[in-house]
Amino acid sequence: MPSEKSQSFESHARYLPMFHFVASPITLLYFVYATVQAVKTPDRAHIVGAIWAFGIVAAVFASRVMAITVQNRVIRLEMRLRLKEVLPPGLAARIRELTVRQLIALRFAGDAEMPALVERVLKGEFATPKEIKRAVKDWQPDHLRA
Repeated sequence: MPSEKSQSFESHARYLPMFHFVASPITLLYFVYATVQAVKTPDRAHIVGAIWAFGIVAAVFASRVMAITVQNRVIRLEMRLRLKEVLPPGLAARIRELTVRQLIALRFAGDAEMPALVERVLKGEFATPKEIKRAVKDWQPDHLRA
């Protein structure tokens, strides 16, 4: 069940314990161990072990990248629909000019501040998504991120 704690720019980052603190470190450590063994004793078993360990690390990270990619596509769709509802027609016509990263950052803004913030983004006032998030005044939490 998602946490219902309040969020802000400072507290919105999320860690997935099974990925960040279990799967990633264990597979990375095993890859390092297997690679060291393959270098110390370069026989077929150790080399194959290092290759398998690399494959497991790659699979763990690929699964995370795939989940984030799908999440970003959903956020893009959600934000385009939301912006069509809250932006004035002239600004709504420019929604496709926003990058996925900009849309992802904008999702934390409240509806009332969205038009002005989108206008600033389209004018190029922000160099990074982090700057967009910092500009949000009415932070809308997102507890359902992967």
